[in-house]
Order: sequence, then C-alpha cells, then structure tokens
Amino acid sequence: MTINLAQRVDALTPSSTLAITAKAKELKSQGLDIIGLGAGEPDFNTPDNIIEAAYHSMKDGFTKYTPAAGLPELKKAVINKLERDQGLTYKPSEIIIGNGAKHVLFTLFQVILNDGDEVIIPTPYWVSYPEQVKLAGGVPVYVEGKEENDYKITPDQLKSAITNKTKAIIINSPSNPTGMIYSQAELSALGELCLEHNILIVSDEIYEKLVYDENKHISIAQISQPLKDMTIIINGVSKSHSMTGWRIGYAAGHEKIVAAMADLSSHSTSNPTTTSQYGAIEAYNGPQTAVEQMRQAFEERLNIIYDKLVAIPGVECKKPQGAFYLYPNFREAARIAGYEDVDQLVEALLEEALVAVIPGSSFGSPNNIRISYATSLEALEEAVSRIHSFIEKKSNSR
Repeated sequence: MTINLAQRVDALTPSSTLAITAKAKELKSQGLDIIGLGAGEPDFNTPDNIIEAAYHSMKDGFTKYTPAAGLPELKKAVINKLERDQGLTYKPSEIIIGNGAKHVLFTLFQVILNDGDEVIIPTPYWVSYPEQVKLAGGVPVYVEGKEENDYKITPDQLKSAITNKTKAIIINSPSNPTGMIYSQAELSALGELCLEHNILIVSDEIYEKLVYDENKHISIAQISQPLKDMTIIINGVSKSHSMTGWRIGYAAGHEKIVAAMADLSSHSTSNPTTTSQYGAIEAYNGPQTAVEQMRQAFEERLNIIYDKLVAIPGVECKKPQGAFYLYPNFREAARIAGYEDVDQLVEALLEEALVAVIPGSSFGSPNNIRISYATSLEALEEAVSRIHSFIEKKSNSR
C-alpha cells in the first residue's frame, strides 16, 4: 500500500529541538545522569489561586462549549491586562482566545497569507515561525539579526528585504532564543517602514513579563495609533504564569482579522478548553505576586550562571535582557575542542558530557547553542561545569 502525504507536510522541517529532547529522555531512561537544558517552559508549578479557580469552575458546572473566540469574561480580562500593562485599548471584537499562543499564530497565518505572500522573519527565530508560514502557503524571508547588534535587525536590513510580495513581519521581543529586547526607538524605526509599505506586524510578546536588569518591554502597538492598527499582538499565560500545559493564548488586533480567525477556529478547535479559560481569567485578574517571584528567580539564575558560562574557553555570549534562555556563540569552543561545527559539539555534549542543549541551527544561526535556565540553579551549575570540563579536556588532548 502506498501512502502519499500532502505536499505541505512533506515540506516541513523536523524539529531538532524535539529530536534532542527525545534522545535525552532515551539516555535518561537507560540510567544516565542527563541534565536537560532544552526546556521552553518555567520549572514552577502554576500558582495555587489559578488552580483553585479552574477547579471551582469545573465543580460549578462550567464544563461546556464556549464561543469559538473565547469566553467574554476572559476577553475582558485580556482587555484589562492590555490597558493596565501597555496602556492599550481594545474592544472584545478585537480579541481572540486560542489554544496557546502557538495555535493563535498558526490561525493568524492561515487567515492573512495567500500562496506566495512573504513574511519577514529575523534570525535567530523561534523554530515554528517558518514552518507555520509555509503551512499557510507563505514564503519565509530571513533577515539576519547580527550578533554585534544583539541579534536584532536594522531598518536598512528590513528595507532591503521588502518586496511587493511582503505581507508581514514577525517581531519577537523579548526573543526566543536570544533573550534580547527591541527598544522603543528601534521598534519605531522598523514600524515606520512597515507603515510606509503597508506591512502587518506580528508582535510575539509571550515573554513580556520576563525582563531583567531594569530593562523594559515595549509593545510596538504602544508607539502610535497607526502602528497599533497594523499590529497583531500575540501573547498568553504560558510563560508569565507557568501555564504551558493549560494552552491559553490570545491575539489582539484588527477586528476583521480577529473575526476571520474566530471563523477558522470554529471549524478546527471549536473553542479553547473551558476549564483553562477560567484559570486564565484568574491569572489576569488575580494577584500577580507569583509572576514577580518567578521573574526574580530567573534573574538570579541568569546573573549567577552567565559569568560561569562565559568563563568556558572559546565561548562568547551576549547577556540576555529577557526570557529564560542564554544564546552563547560556541563556534570557537567547537573548533578548539576538535569539532567541525557546533552541531557536532552539541551531539558530543549529550553523549559524553551528559548535557542536553539545543543547537543554534534550529533557530537559523548555526554558531550558537540555546541554554534554558528554566531549571534549578544546582542543575545549571553542574551542567555548565560539565561543559567547561569537557571543552578543556578535548582541547588539551588535541
């Protein structure tokens, strides 16, 4: 029997992030002491008040379908959050709730892209951006965020990438994987070009609450009304409230786009999980103490582990301003350890040093690796110590 899959699926690039994670789990099941630094989720449990709110919603009988675009009460909570945190005003018709920010992004690209439409994606990028664009018939156009510019693109680079097929640009700030943040001035300069060329701005702000060293997150939609009109904000409770498994995200933007997303969702997922929506209402309306406590814990880990990381021979690293990832350049470390490229080094680190990290090739920058510090400080210090010893051992044996 011959099984022919759709061409859109055949064109997908497998996730090396998942491959590394699966291999790490396999080695761990064999009894090896693997330290995994690939996690893209907080290592804290969801705050108790959120769990209690979700539990009581089930006990009170709120276990049925909701509107495809989400509960009105949750839309209101999102509207209040955007007003409180960014000073932005939205109507319920400009908000859609989805099954996580990833699902919201997927739905967005499905409703805004036609075959051949181009989406500008700065590199390094989150692994799902290009695949979701391709699944919607779009064409990813990569623009390199250079290391010397903190992995951010410039207006001149953006201008050079714009064609008559450009439909949208993705801005992820704070960034996964780099942890870097665009300033208001940088966003304003990029935004002016987007307005000039009628380019939609997809602003992924999922890490907005995780910023450090007195840095500040700015949404490009805050800068001016014209930019707000051209921006679709993507956000959710996964990272800010440690609710990755609850799968609640949202989009805020033009009501024509939001209405189309709601129509598509009604034919795909029906509605976001009802219980999770009640948890998210409490996440946004309830006390935010736990959010700040988690942020402080991540900042402490970053400040401790950063100095240990850059002490490794051949390693250079821009200090992240947000999120919970370090994105060091390991090209020289790989060379002095005797490996042809960083991908080979990553494989050796897993098999010999028993440390799982994600290769930068997954994010469009093959000289880097991504290290998540969403794990205990003890595990982080042990992992970096193993990497340091491994690089020195390999370089001394050459």
